[in-house]
Amino acid sequence: MGRPFGIPVYVSWTWFIVAAFITWSFGRVMLRMMPGVSEPLAYAVAFVFAVLLYVSVLLHELAHCVVARMYGLPVRRITLYLLGGVSEIEKEPQTPGREFMVAFAGPLLSLGLAGGGYLVYEFVIPQGGVPGALAWQLWVANLIVGVFNLLPGLPLDGGRMLRAGVWKATRNPVSGTVAAAWVGRALAVAIVAAAFAMSLLSGQSLLDTYVIWSVLLASFIWFGATQSLRVARVRARLPQANARALARRAIPVTAETPLSEALRRTAEAAAGAMVIVDHDGKPLAIVNEAAVQATPEHRRPWVNVGSLSRTIEPSMVLPADLSGESLIDAMRDAPAGEYLLVERGGEVYGVLATADVNKVFTGV
Repeated sequence: MGRPFGIPVYVSWTWFIVAAFITWSFGRVMLRMMPGVSEPLAYAVAFVFAVLLYVSVLLHELAHCVVARMYGLPVRRITLYLLGGVSEIEKEPQTPGREFMVAFAGPLLSLGLAGGGYLVYEFVIPQGGVPGALAWQLWVANLIVGVFNLLPGLPLDGGRMLRAGVWKATRNPVSGTVAAAWVGRALAVAIVAAAFAMSLLSGQSLLDTYVIWSVLLASFIWFGATQSLRVARVRARLPQANARALARRAIPVTAETPLSEALRRTAEAAAGAMVIVDHDGKPLAIVNEAAVQATPEHRRPWVNVGSLSRTIEPSMVLPADLSGESLIDAMRDAPAGEYLLVERGGEVYGVLATADVNKVFTGV
């Protein structure tokens, strides 16, 4: 839809569902608030409200992104969807203080919009007409968005602020994520319980709009918190992702070497990888393990290793001392099955297989 501040903004097809629902429900409200207004005008105003509401959500997400970029964090895009918006910030803030500021920027802007909208409603726009009703709904909606996002549970902004606090106290970002995620799960349960309790006490149907939206929001929070717990488990294993520790010893072979002979040499040297070299010993390619395994045993004497290799591109050459998030980032930037690990002086250390790194996180 555009690139404010250079950040691509996308609108999911699910937005049209919520836009239709807001148009229908708010149109009925407009008819009750202003009995003299025609139905087409009431629903037209309701649709305008739906658009302006998501413009407010977009500004909320932009606040996150602008602050993130101030700290040097790359932002992939913003997507508006059924339950609001999501900012895809590609890296975690480096400190708990920065995490707090990136998270707080969104609710702060929403509350600022609510305050500004209230002043416009009270002192600028005449009350009682269509503009007044629209202004009232907008400032109340921004107030709700701001306050709701301050609730202290992941994946809400308040949960990220809580994560930052626990991270600061424990000096462990994973502990912060786990604590905020469990609070998020508790919030989800509390929202559903409160919605059902209020519905039963008021004598309303359990299929009331308020209850349905509460269940949807609670589901969003629960699944977001659960995903955060999964991420925390993965991040807890990051220190085990050490290129040196996971590297396979590699033997040099020429491209013309038959696969069966190369495999014999590999077994004899107790190595786990093969690197294609030229006659001067310069690495040219890495033999792909998956391609080797897919070659039937009876054909291996007739297949040369050069046909099963991938040329070594500059992005496939990694420093042997990479570990943790730095290693994962380097692999994400240049997806491959194997990487050549080199020392700082350029000497070949070994080969890092993506499958071996994946085992760290899957527990295999």
